[in-house]
Order: sequence, then structure tokens, then C-alpha cells
Amino acid sequence: MNNVSVSVKDLTLNFGSAAVLKGLNLDVGEGEFIVLLGPSGCGKSTLLNCIAGLLEISAGQIWIKDQNVTWAEPSDRGIGMVFQSYALYPQMTVRGNLSFGLKIAGLPTGEIETRVARAAGILQIEPLLDRKPGALSGGQRQRVAIGRALVRDVDVFLFDEPLSNLDAKLRSELRVELKRLHNRLKNTMIYVTHDQIEALTLADRIAVMRGGIIQQLDEPHTIYNRPANLFVAGFIGSPAMNFIKGETTNGGKTFKFGASSLDMTGYEGGAVLNRPKAIIGLRPEHLTIEDQATPGLSFPAVVEIDEPMGADSLVWLEAEGKPISVRVPFEHRPKAGTQVHLKVDIAKASLFDETTELRI
Repeated sequence: MNNVSVSVKDLTLNFGSAAVLKGLNLDVGEGEFIVLLGPSGCGKSTLLNCIAGLLEISAGQIWIKDQNVTWAEPSDRGIGMVFQSYALYPQMTVRGNLSFGLKIAGLPTGEIETRVARAAGILQIEPLLDRKPGALSGGQRQRVAIGRALVRDVDVFLFDEPLSNLDAKLRSELRVELKRLHNRLKNTMIYVTHDQIEALTLADRIAVMRGGIIQQLDEPHTIYNRPANLFVAGFIGSPAMNFIKGETTNGGKTFKFGASSLDMTGYEGGAVLNRPKAIIGLRPEHLTIEDQATPGLSFPAVVEIDEPMGADSLVWLEAEGKPISVRVPFEHRPKAGTQVHLKVDIAKASLFDETTELRI
């Protein structure tokens, strides 16, 4: 990792008797884009607010740029924050919104004008500087909200679900803009979202959270392909990963479920131990629909329905009484009722212990 820009050490936050964050540790490298991802109530926004100084923690420490800021005021932490709500002053122009905080801080007029012009140029909102928020679209307002953080000229930016109020098209466009912004500025960015597409496309690393605990912290490719546990595997991926309950036998060389069995010798370089309760996870794009069986690498299924998704289609099948989804090219989708075989790419499968839910 690069030099650490933000460090969270053994952070605990209690609301009354309820522990919201539980001994959490996180190091964010200088210039890194970290995404805090998880369902509602997992503690991701709470963690961000602790870093920002908006919540008083129960135990632990927060360091920013080699400074212990655990008890520092938000204004003294060297951060810029963008919230879910735009929080713009409706009576002020865009220029006024961008410059207001700097005026309160007592910066010289020339410095304020320079910073506003720089932020407006980066975000391409120069033509909007004399408009008021009521005359802007949602995407333009969010750009102004980001600009208000940019003018602070800080090293660390915090984003709390900044795109969640926008429609799908605008979210997609602003994701690209945020990626460009990070590539250009090289600032440290910590971004909260429940949208896995945002996480996978924006992050250098993703911290998947559940119940106030980081379940897995890794690069998007690793999170997607080698999830650490059943929760991460089920939360990441759209369409979702298929799960089949069974057992590993024959010294761990075989995964059995119902009347079907799969050869596991190609799984992560070798066989696993016998597990009387195991779950295999198969992503829809790692399954292939075939007419003929491939012994040890396929199992029978019946086509039920398909969901056209543009360039491809999500086909739903029934296998051993379980629903299974497979992503196929649109023109190759089979007809409902067809008896087929699903070939598995074992090297890309995920295997979990049903009891601990940990990856095997």
C-alpha cells in the first residue's frame, strides 16, 4: 500500500447498549479510492461520519495524514464531504454556494476566485455559476455539491451515497465523472454506497460491511471472484450468484447434491476436505448450457423462463429442485421446457462451509 492517508484503529461506536461499529480497523492508502459497501444498517455511513467527526466514537482512534484527529472538530480534519442531499443554499447562486465556506474561513478574495474557477473547470459547471440551485438539474446540483468540497483544497474527500437521488442514466454518467475526477486529482476518496455496480466500477478496494464489521476488504476483481464468505458472495453480483447445498466426498474431490456430482479437482488448484455440509456458489456467467452431458463437470436442468437483458439474456432453469440462473447471448437462449445440461467452470466456482459460511 502507498503511505497511509486515513487510519481507523479499533473503532467502536455504541448507541446506548447497541454496538453499531465493533473494533473496526481500516487503512486507506494515499490517493486510494475506497468504497464502503453494504446493505442499509450495516454501519457504512456511520463509519464515514466517525471519520468526518460528525459522530463521537466510543473507543479507538482515527488518524488522517499522520495526525490523531479522534477528538478534532470536523473543520480541523482536512476533509471535504459530499452528502446524499445536495444541501445547497437556494437563495445563493452556484458561485455563492461554492465560495460561501471559503468566505466564512476568511480566505482572500483572489484565492476564493481562483479556487472556485478551478473547481468549476474540473466539474465543467462554468456556465452555471450565476444560476441558482432551483434552475439546475439533479446532476448539475450534485456537481455543485462536489464542487463545494473541491474548493476546500483538502487531501481527503468523503462521499455519502452522493448519487442515490439521481435516476439510473445520471448515476451512470456521474460514476464516470467521479472516476475521471479521481484519476485527475489523485486525492484520497472514501465513498459510501449500497449499489454494488458503483462499488465495482469506482473502487480501488471495496470494504464489504455487515453488522458493523468489515467482512472483506480487497480489490473489486477479488471480491467478485473469490468472496470470503457466503454473505459477500450473495451480496456482490447482479444477477446474483447461484447457491447449491450439498457435500464434498471422496477425500474432497467430489461435490454431491441430489443425484448429481461435480469433480472438484480443478477448484483453486486442488481438492478440499470432506464436508458433510457445503455450499457451492456458481455465477451465472460461469455456467454453460449444453445439449450433452460432460461427466463430472455438468448436471441436468430444465429451462423455465428467460429474461432478455439487451445484448444477453438471463435464463432460469430448474436443477435438482433448485432455481438456477445462467447468462447467455440473447440469440442463443433455449426454449422453455427444454432438457439441457449445465456445464460448470469449476476453477471459477466458490465453495463454502454451510455451518461457518466461510470460503473453503
